[in-house]
Amino acid sequence: MFDKIPNTEEMTTLVGKSLYEIWNKLCEVIDEKYDMDCLWNKGGKSWVYEYKYRRGGKTLCTLYAREKCVGFMVILGKDERLKFEEDRENYSKEVQRMYDEAKTYHDGKWIMFEPVDTSLFDDFMRLLSIKRKPNRK
Repeated sequence: MFDKIPNTEEMTTLVGKSLYEIWNKLCEVIDEKYDMDCLWNKGGKSWVYEYKYRRGGKTLCTLYAREKCVGFMVILGKDERLKFEEDRENYSKEVQRMYDEAKTYHDGKWIMFEPVDTSLFDDFMRLLSIKRKPNRK
């Protein structure tokens, strides 16, 4: 587990004011629809922080932070990929491209976005609903 959760000042210094606002808006959109456990951790080799949305031992998505960059990752398993592929024309070209370029591992397709604005948030929420139905009204 992680010792120290970064505060607003630390996050703003790390990613920058505008990206920290994007991070917060994305968290708000997810929190509005999902009641999840949220876990802070070290971000591994590529990121400084990891912020994971989990429930019942399953991860919904993960946000990442590093210098001047935020990341949003969704991992789609085999059945979830089929659902995406059936509905792919309803996603933006950007999301389709990121999906196509994402690496597929034994446990699923790891799709990493680096949002700089809120334009893909509707698509992000659709991706999350493939993984888990929203559990907040």
